[in-house]
Amino acid sequence: MRPVSYSRVADVATAIATVAADPTSAYLAGGTTKIDMLRIYAEPSQRLVDINDLPIDHIEVQPDGAVRLGGLARMNDVALSPVVVDRFPMLSEALLLGASAQLRNMASMGGNMLQRVRCSYFRDAEAGCNKRAPGTGCSAIAGVNRGHAVLGTSPHCIATHPSDAAVALVALDAMIHFQNSAGHHAVAIDDFFLLPGDTPEREHPLNHGDLITAIEVPALPAARNSLYLKVRDRESYEFALASAACALTVADGTVAEVRLALGGVATKPWRARRAEHVLRGAPATRETFTRAAEAELADAVPQAMNAFKIELAKRTMVRALETLTARGGAA
Repeated sequence: MRPVSYSRVADVATAIATVAADPTSAYLAGGTTKIDMLRIYAEPSQRLVDINDLPIDHIEVQPDGAVRLGGLARMNDVALSPVVVDRFPMLSEALLLGASAQLRNMASMGGNMLQRVRCSYFRDAEAGCNKRAPGTGCSAIAGVNRGHAVLGTSPHCIATHPSDAAVALVALDAMIHFQNSAGHHAVAIDDFFLLPGDTPEREHPLNHGDLITAIEVPALPAARNSLYLKVRDRESYEFALASAACALTVADGTVAEVRLALGGVATKPWRARRAEHVLRGAPATRETFTRAAEAELADAVPQAMNAFKIELAKRTMVRALETLTARGGAA
């Protein structure tokens, strides 16, 4: 790892000004991803600005019932927060399933949104990777791609998005709040994560020096009956092969409200809007759930080793919906 200088700041304005003024600088929060990136030379940072003293680590209920998660709130604190467990169980479960206890106690919510892909070719300096070095190609397309995406892919990148928490937050229509020298900004989380298209190196709309200050989760009564179902190769700490974040309300045997997002199968946390359209107003039955899953995966593009993910994603969706129905998602 190249030599890196270090400084610590205590207020948001100073942090933003310090990083924005130096294109080789970067924020340091929990460091669980940043240090990895420096070790494999995937990021050019030569100066780290420690922001752990900034006052943006709170979990607050807003007057309208929304819950505001500070950008520096630790994953474990959010996962175990009584208000999150009660109102958004899918988010609590996604956080608990997303990392080991040691990582959850260090990693910040803002950092989780910005973590880089786990594609082995991205982390191999000798491999072609358009995310790491635009124009060098995507080695995964003709390589070992069992864990790669089948939704939202492009000829330039098929890497899956790694975050579990982001999948739940996309289903919940969260907002990402960030700040820069021009002031405060907010963007819907589904717009925050970008498809690879022709620019896979650009994963979000933040520019250098922009700082995530909060994630706001709107009040959503249906989310009290929700879950995060994660399917992986082993029960211990592992990334998803397929996952589903689902909230469901059933009235008189009919789906009254549903929120659904997929993880592990797409290049970004995937809001399953086609499936939601099929489900709303339809009977809460396995037949309906299967039809919704088929609609959502209709445009999936498999590679040589990951075609199994299409069926796995469908079954994961159906199982999540059936589980919530059995729990009693009555309006």
